[in-house]
Amino acid sequence: MPLSLLLALALPAPAVSGTSLLGDWITPNKSIVEIYRCSEKVCLKIARVDPSVGHNIDGQNPEREKRSRPLCGLIIGTGFREKDPSYAEGGTLYDPESGHTYSGTISLVSSTTLKLHGFIGISFLGRTEAWQRAPAAPESCKS
Repeated sequence: MPLSLLLALALPAPAVSGTSLLGDWITPNKSIVEIYRCSEKVCLKIARVDPSVGHNIDGQNPEREKRSRPLCGLIIGTGFREKDPSYAEGGTLYDPESGHTYSGTISLVSSTTLKLHGFIGISFLGRTEAWQRAPAAPESCKS
């Protein structure tokens, strides 16, 4: 057996998009959030704001000077440690609808469904949202 074939068999297969929490996800308000690697962590940013949201700025931000920044491209999750391709924890989530920041976890339930859990203090008292995988690369919002 050629050495190149042996090496190819020994190397782990790359993650398939359907088996990883990384990628583009449709939120309950029909916007799209991209989950991506940032350095050695996992981050989330708004890739597209659905027109039904009714606004396109971070108007609920507790810091007055940030209330006019666009939602498009806004980083809403940082510092998540990827425990495996289907689970990340230890990060923070910013909810632009309320202006609050939460601790969180991200879990891949199936190839098409992801659960994002945000909480303050005790995980048990938090809130969970189900997001659906975007079927194709979304049109990015204009920054």
